[in-house]
Amino acid sequence: MSVQRAGMLLFVVVALMTIKTFANAGSKSSVAVKPFGPAGTSQNTDLYTLTNNLGMVVTITNYGATVVSIQVPDKAGKFDDVVLGFASAKEYEDGKAYFGATVGRYGNRIAHGKFTLDGQSYTLPKNDGDNTLHGGLIGFNKRIWTAKEVPSKDGVAVQFSYTSPDGEEGFPGTLTATVLFTLYKDKNELRIDYAASSDKPTVANLTNHSYFNLAGQGHGDILGHTLQLNASKFTPVDSTLIPTGELREVKNTPFDFTHPFAIGERINGADEQLKFGRGYDHNWVLDRQAGETSPSLAAVAYEAKSGRVLEVLTTEPGVQFYSGNFLDGTVHGKARAVYPQRSAFCLETQHFPDSPNHPNFPSTTVVPGKTLHSTTIFRFSVK
Repeated sequence: MSVQRAGMLLFVVVALMTIKTFANAGSKSSVAVKPFGPAGTSQNTDLYTLTNNLGMVVTITNYGATVVSIQVPDKAGKFDDVVLGFASAKEYEDGKAYFGATVGRYGNRIAHGKFTLDGQSYTLPKNDGDNTLHGGLIGFNKRIWTAKEVPSKDGVAVQFSYTSPDGEEGFPGTLTATVLFTLYKDKNELRIDYAASSDKPTVANLTNHSYFNLAGQGHGDILGHTLQLNASKFTPVDSTLIPTGELREVKNTPFDFTHPFAIGERINGADEQLKFGRGYDHNWVLDRQAGETSPSLAAVAYEAKSGRVLEVLTTEPGVQFYSGNFLDGTVHGKARAVYPQRSAFCLETQHFPDSPNHPNFPSTTVVPGKTLHSTTIFRFSVK
């Protein structure tokens, strides 16, 4: 056998060893797995590529259970990646923007890094001024999750799980979290199912922190995107972005997205709330029906040039709309794309920020014997 042929055979063997593909019988939908590079103390990570029958592709890494890319077509049928992110696990490890991550144990902010539960006070590390943000110094976005493909009649699915020990980042209880990502085989929809259980009372608020630009990541700002939110109230904040406890009507304010508005139309107005957030970085109270348990429509975003539409459905009571105000152009993402201010937006479905310190907010307490469940769907289309 020639040296050249032997080398080619070795290449094929190595490729088969490092890339695994699982396909549904009679379907083009599949899951492929390949290395994503080292993170932490040289721990290796993996990248899972989910593909459906329509050509939509979603890639997710077990580092932070992070959505790395979402490729969907525009109105001309051209595919592009519509979320911000990086090309390696090491870049996610070094990054600070939570691109695509599963954030926890408590997504969003907790005031002064403190809360009381069942008469016991808990102190958390402060990583956002005087507050705790997205789970603390080393949140779920900086952990390596255990991943496995799971069967799904709806499409292809990968489940990520992580066990957070009692006392991690100051939170009580050993919390077991799972996040199931399902890409529908015949619909351009990504479903995320969250579950969390604990061996003693604790608090939890899990969400996904994907940054969207429907024109394509690295393709300008999102100020011309239109947005509609199914929310007649929002939770105003103080100067440190902690909710005051008020549920304020959006009517006659720049926070009224009950009808479609361009994101940039009112973003630089004189409203005090906009100045606190340097734009939009607030929680909207979704208008869900009492007792409703199925995912309902929370938000619709649209970009006219591409024709891409993103609908967000959720079982959660709130959504944090963040207009990318703290991006500053210093971060280079996939394909060396530059991410300047307001080059993407987030729609983080959630319970409200600082809920453990606001008895009038929906509870985020997880007690032994009861599992926290929530579902969010990102639905893509064109018009």
